Formats: sequence, C-alpha cells, structure tokens
Amino acid sequence: MSYTVLVFVKQVPDTQNITGDAMKADGTVNRAALPAIFNPEDLNALELALQLKDRYGVKVVVATMGLPAAADVLRQAMYRGADEGILLTDRAFAGADTLATSFALSCAAKKVKFDLILCGRQAIDGDTAQVGPQVAEKLELPQIAYTEEIISLGDGKVVARRAIEGGYEILESPLPAVMTVIDANIPRPMAAKRIMKYKRARIKSEVVKEHADANYTDDAAIEAKMAELKNKGLLIEEWTAADVEADLDRIGKAGSPTKVKAIASVVLTASESKKVEATEAGVTELIHELIADHTLG
Repeated sequence: MSYTVLVFVKQVPDTQNITGDAMKADGTVNRAALPAIFNPEDLNALELALQLKDRYGVKVVVATMGLPAAADVLRQAMYRGADEGILLTDRAFAGADTLATSFALSCAAKKVKFDLILCGRQAIDGDTAQVGPQVAEKLELPQIAYTEEIISLGDGKVVARRAIEGGYEILESPLPAVMTVIDANIPRPMAAKRIMKYKRARIKSEVVKEHADANYTDDAAIEAKMAELKNKGLLIEEWTAADVEADLDRIGKAGSPTKVKAIASVVLTASESKKVEATEAGVTELIHELIADHTLG
C-alpha cells in the first residue's frame, strides 16, 4: 500500500533580529521587515518524512500557511525531496494565533488524502508547541509528540520512538495519525539536481506577478503557463480560505483569542562584576557574600 505523508512547515522570521521595531502597532510581527528562514524543527519533520520516502516510497506533500513569499520554503522542501507543495494564503488568515492557525491547517488537511501528518514540535517565532496537538484534536486523530524516530510504517499503523524526561518510549498508533518532531536528526542538504528542476516551481500568484512585471497580463497566457507548470509537476497549489472551506470566524484575527499587548527588546547588563578565584577560599567568600545579601539562605 502506498502512503502519503503530509508535512506542515513554516517560514519564520529570524528571531535573532526581532526587536520592538519589528512589531506592528497591533502586536503582530512585521514579517516583511525581517529575514525569513525555514523553521528548524520543521526541517527535522521533513527529514523524517524523506526517510520514510527512502524506506517505503511514501509520497511527501508539504504545506504551509503564509504570504505568497512563503512559497520559498515549499521550494526548499522540494529541493530536498518533497513531491508536492501547498500554500495556504489569504488575507483572511492574517494575524492568526495557534488556535486559528491549527484550524486553517486542519481544513487544508481534509483536502489531502494523507496517512500521516508530521510537523516540527514548535516554531521559533512563538515557541508554543501548540499547533501540532491542536491539529490532531481538530482532526480527532491520535498523536505522538516529541517524536525522534519512526521505527516502522505499515499494516495501517506506525511505530515511533519519542523522547521523555530521562529517556524514551516506543509507541504504536493506528493511521492516520499526527506527530510532532524534535531536533533528533540532521536534515539532508538540498540536491543540486532538484534545485535545477524545482527552482521553476511556482504558485499562481507568482505567475501572475511575473506576467505583470513583464507588462503582459493576458489571462489566457497565464492559464496556459499554469497548465504547463502542472504538466511538468512544477505547480505549487495555492489555496484560499474559500478553497479549504474554512469558517471565517475561526481563522485570522477573528478566530484568535490570543492578543499581544506589547513587546520590548530586553538587554541584561551588569552594573559591576567581580572575579572569584577558583580556590576553596574564593568560593567560600562568594558563598558568604551571597548569604549576606540574601541571594542564598
């Protein structure tokens, strides 16, 4: 039996560059003002899916939600070995918290005939680790969090190893299922041959823009280009809220109960420093000082 693995990934702002200036007045991130990267643990999830492709010949479909520019992470996934890409993009998705994001992704998942969903444990721009489990809940599927390795896939079930405090455990789940993946593998590099092919992969918005930039907006020419890309396996699906039949009250800002009140860039500095000699006397003196100022005791 042939399986399909759906991998949810995210294009995230480089958190090393986030400051108060990178925020909008409404408390959301101004993503256009920051360098964008592939969320690290989503790369680990993609690698796990590609390992399944190597072992079992599964089909790997990668999906993300974001601005049209987020199609770039889908191309990066295809450079590594993913078979298809799906971009959820719509103004109605803007400003989504984890609850609204997971609902939108679950709506998209229902349009894909998947057997297994993989995603990174958490994204570096939020660090909530909520989206994967929320997708599982909305799809009413079993989930395995903190996945390190998939031991076997077949006979309608998956066996995986997941990390727990002080060790690991082996779990078995029926399919379909959802897994969140931690950084327990080394993502493979992009393949030069696949880069040469999939660098031409496009979403419809990119095709339209390229024609507009060339001062050529003939609808028939655009549709012909779309058909050509599809025939060559280079068309990245572009879905709106209407395409996935998402309830507008449950996506974007309307479906997001979490609100960011303020953000600030905090830099910790020491007003003074003191060198402690690495001797018994030096450590003893330090302990007495900490006790005297009530840091200890």
